[in-house]
Amino acid sequence: MTTILIVDDSRLARNMVASVITSLRPDWTILSAASGEEALGVVADATPVAAIVDYNMPGMDGIALAEQLKARFDSLPIGLLTANVQDSLKSKAAAIDIRFIAKPITSDKIRDFLAAAGQ
Repeated sequence: MTTILIVDDSRLARNMVASVITSLRPDWTILSAASGEEALGVVADATPVAAIVDYNMPGMDGIALAEQLKARFDSLPIGLLTANVQDSLKSKAAAIDIRFIAKPITSDKIRDFLAAAGQ
């Protein structure tokens, strides 16, 4: 079973990303969470092949979540989905080897991330 993790405090954003992934990879299982803390619980019994996480969330932000996911799943491809396109955030993402995905969400951006992740 191929599983992907989607984390965003916006239900609409989670649904949009899930819809794109379902259209591209209908056989994949999608795990979703509304916060970093919830995401860590969701992957307690699963090993995702990739994760797409929002940056701006209450509590743990996407960079902190990505660091925890990387500590647990060493080679996990992670996409940081955000409308915050500041160079400082892009640098933070690059420093921990996560791909920057600028909002708005599009099928092409999700497809490109999955292709870059080897999926």
